[in-house]
Amino acid sequence: MQRAESDELERNLLSGLDELDAARQRVGDTLGFGEVGTVEFRGSGVTLVRDLPGVAVDEVVTFEGGSRGVAADLGKELVGVTLLEGSDDVRAGSRVTRTGKVLDVPVGESLLGRVIDPLGVPLDGAGTPATSERLPIERPATPIFERDPVSRPLQTGIKVIDALFPIGRGQRELIIGDRQTGKSSVALAAILAQRGTGVRCVYCSIGQRGSQVARTIHTLKTHGALDYTTVVVAGSEDTPGLRQIAPFAATSIGESMMEAGHDVLVIYDDLTQHARAYRELSLLLRRPPGREAYPGDIFYLHARLLERATQLSAAHGGGSLTALPVIETQERNLSAYVPTNLISITDGQIVLSPELMARGVLPAVDIGLSVSRVGGKAQLPALRGVAGRLRLAYAQFEELERFSRFGADVDQATRQTLLRGRRVRASFRQGPLDTVPVGEQFAVLLAVSEGILDDVASADLPAAEQAIRELTRSRHKDLFADVGSGEEPGAGPRQALLDTIREAIA
Repeated sequence: MQRAESDELERNLLSGLDELDAARQRVGDTLGFGEVGTVEFRGSGVTLVRDLPGVAVDEVVTFEGGSRGVAADLGKELVGVTLLEGSDDVRAGSRVTRTGKVLDVPVGESLLGRVIDPLGVPLDGAGTPATSERLPIERPATPIFERDPVSRPLQTGIKVIDALFPIGRGQRELIIGDRQTGKSSVALAAILAQRGTGVRCVYCSIGQRGSQVARTIHTLKTHGALDYTTVVVAGSEDTPGLRQIAPFAATSIGESMMEAGHDVLVIYDDLTQHARAYRELSLLLRRPPGREAYPGDIFYLHARLLERATQLSAAHGGGSLTALPVIETQERNLSAYVPTNLISITDGQIVLSPELMARGVLPAVDIGLSVSRVGGKAQLPALRGVAGRLRLAYAQFEELERFSRFGADVDQATRQTLLRGRRVRASFRQGPLDTVPVGEQFAVLLAVSEGILDDVASADLPAAEQAIRELTRSRHKDLFADVGSGEEPGAGPRQALLDTIREAIA
């Protein structure tokens, strides 16, 4: 009897303690009661805060003026906090309160066509996006058993890339080159090429000037691409903390669409500015500098970002997230710290050459240094059939062209190889934002590989290519549809296409 009464008393006591803890939590949530620290030091984009012993890494804290920051560096006595927004009201002695939450961003289809900052604040003057879901900006990568191999192509509309360095849905392909070599143009062309394909796009602008961002948005709007694109902007005038979280926020927005079963393309333009922002924050927080003054975890920073690009298995919706990070080099130094890190993380790279740009070869893709490690596994069979011969012809041409510059006499076969190689190089040229549908790409590249354009004068090649595209587009719609769906044309349709090509240039 006494034992039963004792057990009952213990249960009541425990229940009362649980109710007391819940009441304390409710009061704390209502009144903002909890750990309250004090700003010890205010720097450019960071603060050091005292008296927050329970704060966690990446936890959001609020300052008494309403500004927000993220706990980035946990010390024994001081906590390093990166500032996210306008922080004129943050100064030494300001009160800092924990929120118990990690940083998140609004996600959903309603963000398509919008321009926002990494915190979800609209920058286009169209009001707050009507989103009902939020996701943390830092999320673990998809487990390997929930992924499928990359096997479906993502067409960029750029002939040299789609033919020689195909990109698959779920791949990570680096766009790398010196300043003013057309890196952003390649990325924008990839977005424009997704019109009508159902692929959602996220364009993340990091550290760019306002005028440059405005031109990009105008380009997307003019070509009708903004309707299926979300633009995330962290400009050069924003805090380094906001620039540092921008690509992670863009990835979370893309992941929400991927998990809904859609194919998503995310552009990071560019990760050089992102790395510099992270270096600035790390130096301000007194972290030990490493090579080129970058912190030792800069590799992990980009690895955990790009590892989130994937092709989901059918059991998990079958969506995909393709990442095209952009990186800037100096004097073509591919062995610099950040470029070599990203080359090792990604599944290939599109290298843009300043020499080719100076000679007017657009896009300025260095075929010898570029590579796609997915390769033909994600390429349409029709393009794969002609690309193999073109790649071999161009490789032979480059070797012979270097040799012929010495003025040596060459035989007829060598002259024919040089002529064919020049035609291949000319066929890969196109304007900065000129995207070519896959069927028309197949027609042009087939004409080159079969030698139909060998007798066309160099000055007449652009007109001949345009004539081929227009005539084949009007006569072979069904064939082009089959090529785009992954079917390889039979002998009859292929011969009919060749006859149309010869007629176009006659």
